[in-house]
Amino acid sequence: MELLYFFEKIRIPGLNEFMLAITTLGDETAFLVIALILFWCIDKYAGYYTLSVGFIGTIANQFLKLWFRIPRPWVLDENFTILEQAREGAGGYSFPSGHTQSAVGTFGSIAATVKNKKICIAAILIAALVAISRMYIGVHTPLDVGVSVILAVALIFAVRPLVFKHRRIGMPVLLAAMILMAVGYLCFVEFYQFPAEVFATDNYHHGLENAYTLLGALAGLVIVYIVDEKWLHFSVKAVWWAQILKVVIGLGLVLAVKAGMKGMLNGIFGELLGRSVRYGLIVIVAGILWPLSFRFFAKLGKKE
Repeated sequence: MELLYFFEKIRIPGLNEFMLAITTLGDETAFLVIALILFWCIDKYAGYYTLSVGFIGTIANQFLKLWFRIPRPWVLDENFTILEQAREGAGGYSFPSGHTQSAVGTFGSIAATVKNKKICIAAILIAALVAISRMYIGVHTPLDVGVSVILAVALIFAVRPLVFKHRRIGMPVLLAAMILMAVGYLCFVEFYQFPAEVFATDNYHHGLENAYTLLGALAGLVIVYIVDEKWLHFSVKAVWWAQILKVVIGLGLVLAVKAGMKGMLNGIFGELLGRSVRYGLIVIVAGILWPLSFRFFAKLGKKE
């Protein structure tokens, strides 16, 4: 808390806005956009790598939140204040930090794969700033942030050889392990005997939603990997402006599926199972249906 009080004392309007902007780079949206850009435009296996680090980290993070159930800093210490602009996005338990986990996993994966030193340094700097921003705006303690950094860095080094060095065996093993982890987390949330007051909180409902989301997304990722390895074999190459088109249209398609299918699938399967099916479809659209168009984009800008 002493460190958080230090950050509280040095808050000024300009720095506040900067930290609030930086902290959004740890959001789920930032993770998905970056992972899809890698998957569609740079190197599909770099995409698998970033997605795997992110998904495993999220499962571990969500499990630890529900297991330890540690309140936010301003609940632990009533004299401490957070930036009010950050309160709306700071629901749920405090330990460990999900934003830090996501940012360090995402940008750390980039730093671990790129050969350009400037990009590597920039990625590490962004990850560090997101971690600091979580404490500066007052939504996490150093313990929340520190454990997330350690977990994310461990995953960066553990997953990398499975995707790049031992891919033929490593990728199937990795995907199977992630499915088992997702099933295990879902069983934990559904069947563990939490204290009665936990079931009545948004924290539990949020954890339950995440369990179904992760299982659906990972099931979709398994299908994507199998289809691409056996039949699709899509290429990410295209001229720079075609890559921009590919990303903009592709993200629009993914968002359309996410928003447009919600009501129908929830009506058919119910809220939780419908959420799982929807996120599985989102991954399949992003990893199979949209890459079917990549041959067209690869031809753009080429002279006949």
